[in-house]
Amino acid sequence: MLWPSRVVTLSALASVVAAQYYEGYEGDAPMLRGPARTGPGAMLRFGCSQVVVERLDPLVDPGMAPSSHMHQIVGGNAFAASMPVTDISKLGSCTTCHFKEDLSNYWTANLYFRARNGSYKRVPQMANQFNDGDNAGITIYYTSSGPGKSTAFKPGFRMLTGDSTERKSDNLGKKMQQCYRCYTAENFGGSPNSPCMDPKLDTDYFPKQPCVGGIRSNIIFPLCWDGKNLDTPNHKDHVSHPVGGPTSFAVVTGECPSSHPVKIPQVMLEVAWDTRTFNNPEEWPEDGSQPFYLSNGDHTGFGQHGDYVFGWQGDSLQRAMDSACYLRNCSLLTGMAPTVKNLCQVPVTVKEDLDAWLDELPGGPKGM
Repeated sequence: MLWPSRVVTLSALASVVAAQYYEGYEGDAPMLRGPARTGPGAMLRFGCSQVVVERLDPLVDPGMAPSSHMHQIVGGNAFAASMPVTDISKLGSCTTCHFKEDLSNYWTANLYFRARNGSYKRVPQMANQFNDGDNAGITIYYTSSGPGKSTAFKPGFRMLTGDSTERKSDNLGKKMQQCYRCYTAENFGGSPNSPCMDPKLDTDYFPKQPCVGGIRSNIIFPLCWDGKNLDTPNHKDHVSHPVGGPTSFAVVTGECPSSHPVKIPQVMLEVAWDTRTFNNPEEWPEDGSQPFYLSNGDHTGFGQHGDYVFGWQGDSLQRAMDSACYLRNCSLLTGMAPTVKNLCQVPVTVKEDLDAWLDELPGGPKGM
């Protein structure tokens, strides 16, 4: 399927039909309208379709099948209950991510609606803005302030951000590392502001009112690395925020601490949940409180978290960060049509009904 905004020549179309992918096409053309972009930095923004939804977590619960709670996973098809500390890009044969070179894996908690009678139903994810054609999934951002300003991750690198047990705010203001956007209109409407930067519609807790256009979740990773460890036991200690604390989205100019002197690309995950069919107030709790739970049992939203296993081929990510690559416009990388990347899948190993009404969340937590 060709993107509506893409005008192709017959030769280009023939190339698409033959090779089934594009090189550097302007899939995010709508985002490029308006004031010209300035600055030497790079920012990739691209969609990764769902590769599998199930209870597996090779970082927190390696080898466990099932793991403690449900996740939405995107990226390469090397994803499994256990993943060796090696070059993951060489273990996979395909990816659900827009760029063919990215066989990384990214995963987050799922969202569930709790009806007034106490039963739960999984909230479906939807293709994010400008990712038409994707099979739900997660939108990925990589940001660098300029050529030579960040060092791409090494094969075997992995990290986790957020805390699934957190139930209170970090009170970081605009520097919040995870946030929710309540869309007040259909088609992602209500706010043009950057993630976590809208003073009214972005919160670090679940929106307390029905959201007409759904709910977006953003998760921002640290941008400093110790330069030595590809991972640590808690999957966090080898990375750090800058000296002045966490940075807001796309602010990658902070100074790294001496303990973590190497600046890495800022990674952010973005998930769009289609909560529109759950907006009937008669189905919400009688006291009017919000009815959503993360799959880890969190009713507040503060426990949102994200996992990352690096899997870019060769030096492709480093070259992209050292260039002016913007959104999906990067001639150094190979873009794939949604109809191609959506075919990449991982066989389900934990057999559960993903869309049934449930008496409790998968894994057992009551969400109380």
